[in-house]
Amino acid sequence: MAIAGSFALTAAAMPTLAAAAPGPAPTVGSHAGDTEDAKLAFAPDNYTTISVTVDGQPMNVRWYKEICYVANPVAAAAQQPGRPGGGSTTISNTACGYQSMNVFVPESAFTDQWAPIYFAVNNGGWMASYIKASVTEGTSYDSSTSNVGAALKAGYVFVDVANRSRGMVGADGSSPGKAPAAVVDTKAAVRYLRLNDGTMPGSAERIVVNGVSGGGALASSLGASGNRTEYDPYLAQIGAAGINSKRRSTLRDDVFAINAYCPITDLGNADKAYEWLYNVLGTRDETGENTSPEDAAAIAAQFPAYEKSLGLRDSDGSKLTAATMLETIKKEVIRSAEIYMRADSANTIPALGGTFEIQSGGPGGTTTTSYVNDWIDVDNDTDKVLSLDMKKYLKFVATQATLKTTPAFDAVGVNGNTTSGTETNLFGPYTQKYINYTEYSWDHNDVAGDGSGLDDTGLTWDQYIKKASTTVDDQVHLINPMDFIGTDADTSPYWYVRNGTRDRDTSFIISINLDRALAADKQVKDVNYQLAWNQPHAGNYDVPKAMAWIATVVREAGDPLATGQPG
Repeated sequence: MAIAGSFALTAAAMPTLAAAAPGPAPTVGSHAGDTEDAKLAFAPDNYTTISVTVDGQPMNVRWYKEICYVANPVAAAAQQPGRPGGGSTTISNTACGYQSMNVFVPESAFTDQWAPIYFAVNNGGWMASYIKASVTEGTSYDSSTSNVGAALKAGYVFVDVANRSRGMVGADGSSPGKAPAAVVDTKAAVRYLRLNDGTMPGSAERIVVNGVSGGGALASSLGASGNRTEYDPYLAQIGAAGINSKRRSTLRDDVFAINAYCPITDLGNADKAYEWLYNVLGTRDETGENTSPEDAAAIAAQFPAYEKSLGLRDSDGSKLTAATMLETIKKEVIRSAEIYMRADSANTIPALGGTFEIQSGGPGGTTTTSYVNDWIDVDNDTDKVLSLDMKKYLKFVATQATLKTTPAFDAVGVNGNTTSGTETNLFGPYTQKYINYTEYSWDHNDVAGDGSGLDDTGLTWDQYIKKASTTVDDQVHLINPMDFIGTDADTSPYWYVRNGTRDRDTSFIISINLDRALAADKQVKDVNYQLAWNQPHAGNYDVPKAMAWIATVVREAGDPLATGQPG
C-alpha cells in the first residue's frame, strides 16, 4: 500500500514513513551536521597518482580509492553470483564494496571547484554494481569513443559509483539489494559529494549522471526524485550524509543533469508496453515468438488504459494515447533516420531491397548478419525518408534480436517459470528470493510455496496491495521516475536520453513516455531525446555528441556557486 504503514524490507522493521511531499530543500552549502557525518569527511591527501594517455597525450590522475560514502554500510558475502553464465565471483571489499565510489581527478581539475562531476552508475539489468575502477594505470583512451577518456580530457572529475541492487548477497545470506536500495545508495553518494563539496575537487552542483540499461533507469530515477522525503528513512538506516537525529534531511540529493541510455524503467508497467507494442501489429506471431499468446493478449489489453492515465501530450501538443502511439514511434524513427543521414554525407541507408549488415557478439568475437530492408524507403541525396512500414519495421526489430519472454519483466513464478532472469527478484523483503510486482504476474503465479501470488497468499493483487503491511507497490513507486516528474520533487533540469532504433530489450514506448513527461515539467530546461539510428540495446556510442551537450548545458548554467542555480 503505497507510502502507508511500515516498510518491512529488511529483517529489522523500517520506520513508518511520513507524507510523501518533501520539505523545503536546504540552500546550496547549508548543512546542519550530525555525528555520523564526521565519519564521512573527505581526505584530500589520501590519493594515488596514476598515469594514463588520452588521445596520445599523457595525463596524471589522482585516484581516491574506494571511498565508503555511507557511515553504516551493508556488509556483503565474499561470494557473489557471477554473471553472465552463472557461477560465482569473490569480492575483496565485503565491508563496503557495494556502497563505495572511486574518484578520479585529472590534473586540470586538481584545484578546480567548478569542474563538473561525471557520476557513472555501472548497473546492467538492475543488477547490483560492485565497486569498479574505470581509470587504470597505463591505459590509453580515445576521447571520440570512450566516455571515460572524454570526461578526463574535458577536465571533469570522474566517479564510479557502486550500489546495491538485485543479485547482491548480504553477509547474513539475505538479499539487501531489493528496491529501492539502488536509488537510495546513489542518493547517498550524491549527499557525500555535497557534504564534502568544499574540500573535494569539482562541484557537487554540477553532477552529471551517466548510465546504460538498468543504469539508465537508475540515473533517471535519481534525476527525477530529488529531495523527496520518502527516501529519508532508508538514507538514515545506512548512515547517509545529511540525515539528522530526527531522520530529517539537511542536505540535498538532486542532481544537475542526466545522460541515460536505453533506460529500463517504469517496471510496474513495462510488461504492458512491451506486449502491446509487439502484439498490436502481430509481431510476435509474425516472428514465431508468441509462446504464450493468451498471456500476451491479456497483458497488452492493459496498456491503453495505462497510457491514458498518464495524461501525456505528444510533441505537437496532441494527446498521446494507445491510438496515436504507433504514429508517434514512426515519427521518431523517421526523425532518427534523417538526423543520421544529415550528420555526414557518408551516412547512407540501404535502398529498399538492399541489406542492413548487423554485427552482434562480444569480446569473444562478432558475427555479421544481413537483413533485407523491406521497411524503410529513403532518398540519401536529400536526406529524407519517403516511407516507413511499421509492421515490417517491428518485425525487423524482433528478427535481428529475439523478443523477450511473456511476461518480459516480471516472469518468475508465471507458468511454472523459476529460472527467468527478469527483474522479479528486485522486489520483496530481503529474506525472500522474489515477489511478483505486477498485477498480471501476481494473479497468474502458479509456483507453489514461493510466497508470491494468489496461489500462496489467497489474495488477488488488488486485495494484497490494500494491506497496510504490503511494501512491493512502494518499492515499484520508489524506483519509477514517472511517479516524480511533474511533482514537487526537484527533478534534474537537463536530460540527454537515447534509445536505439533496434533495441528490443524494452518497448520504445517507455523512453517516449519519459521524454514527453520531462518536456511537460516546468523545472526541466532541456530534454535532448532521440531514438538513436541503428543502435541496439547499448550506450555511450555517441560520446562526442553527448559530451558536447554536457559542455553546452554546463556553460549555459553558469557559475555553480551562484545562488539560484539549479543543482
